[in-house]
Amino acid sequence: MVPIRSYHRPVNLEAALALIGREGIDTSLLAGGTTVNAGLAGTPAEVVDLQSLGLDGISLRGDHMSIGAMVRIRDLIDHPATPRLVAEAAAREGPNTLRNAATVGGVVATADPESELLASLLVHEALVTVADADEPTDRSLEAVLADPGSLAGGIITEIKIATGGTGDIERTGRTPADRSIVAAVGRQTEGGLVWLALTGVAAVPVLVEDPANLESKPPGDFRGSSEYRRDLARVLGRRVLDSLGEAS
Repeated sequence: MVPIRSYHRPVNLEAALALIGREGIDTSLLAGGTTVNAGLAGTPAEVVDLQSLGLDGISLRGDHMSIGAMVRIRDLIDHPATPRLVAEAAAREGPNTLRNAATVGGVVATADPESELLASLLVHEALVTVADADEPTDRSLEAVLADPGSLAGGIITEIKIATGGTGDIERTGRTPADRSIVAAVGRQTEGGLVWLALTGVAAVPVLVEDPANLESKPPGDFRGSSEYRRDLARVLGRRVLDSLGEAS
């Protein structure tokens, strides 16, 4: 465990950015506290707690929903405007005690390859707002997951998602209550566009056009080989696409 040398709890975004922008100081961002978001090398670290930055709101802007980075997963699940698909996926993001503490921004930053919540955000066309020394920028969640290093020196402030459309999830785990080995999460927009994301087949959840043509080689583990995960992705992905076709 990396020893903590100093703890900071800034009250505005400018102060937080100044703390993480110092040269030569290993700084870790602390959101919900379930994980520590930093690639530390074992040296004493300084922690910057984001709880007092006011990033815990949820609002609707037309057909889009803005989710503050510090919104707890439990609050996302309970919010009446949260799309059903996102709420269902969020309800499987770890045990209840974790969901009461973990934040949506933290889920994005840690980029768990088996996160159904991340997959649901992907198919809801998520944009991640990142504040850094320059102007805040909106980046697609897909781009952020593909290049986590792009978050260095910045702070996630909100995640924006489209709220319309219909969705479905298919998953396989060792038991119904267990974490999924592979999950397929799909959404069809009101205009007929279909988005499909897979978990458990790459280093991060990924968007795919056709689950039968996976370019990545899924990592195997004690729950299933690479070939088993690839076969699951094909079957579950096809089930979701068929379900969305029936719903259209």
